[in-house]
Amino acid sequence: MSFSKEWEERFKANTHMSIWPWSKLVSYVTRYALPDGPSFRVLELGCGAGANIPFFQKLGVQYFSIDGSPTVVTSLWKKFPQLKDNIIVGDYTKSIPFPGKFDLVVDRASLSHNTTSSITNCLAMVKAKLKLGRKYIGIDWFSTKHNDYQRGLPDEDIYTRRGYTKGPFAYIGRVHFSSKTHLEELFCEMEIEVMEHKTIVREIPADNTVIATWNLVTKRI
Repeated sequence: MSFSKEWEERFKANTHMSIWPWSKLVSYVTRYALPDGPSFRVLELGCGAGANIPFFQKLGVQYFSIDGSPTVVTSLWKKFPQLKDNIIVGDYTKSIPFPGKFDLVVDRASLSHNTTSSITNCLAMVKAKLKLGRKYIGIDWFSTKHNDYQRGLPDEDIYTRRGYTKGPFAYIGRVHFSSKTHLEELFCEMEIEVMEHKTIVREIPADNTVIATWNLVTKRI
């Protein structure tokens, strides 16, 4: 599978284990795709340590997720035993094996650790699995304005880098960066309803750090 062995090692080492719901994801779901009943089905691409699961449980929706790390999925089965059949190990860029369609697909900085071809494959499946008029929400897709885009090593395409040994992307494998045009190309089969670009410039210490990310909402049409 395309899920990186580097991420599995990070989870085994108990690093990158975020456990609190991501505020921007909470905000976007609440604002743009608020569930309308207990039959509402949510698919999260790459749940990691399960930071967003309590939020969706609070909403009372049917939650599903695919993650490539056996270590992290096993830990989630212990933490959320009622979701054992709904959280699986797999490669969501190749298969989304859950039956039925979804009302919402979410991704917080997970899909952006793949190559352009893998992302394209995944988004085609996401469209097929979404009900008509329902949403995909992507949070913290890395921007080409992020200064780490100029670092690392080139991968399969101009938007994908790897081989980081310093900074937030150290030893986690592939990192995908997007421009506005690139996002419009990736989501050309869906309607982009919201696209926001967030840039953080670190002033102290004055180390020229620029962190730039995209948040977006798209709809199946």
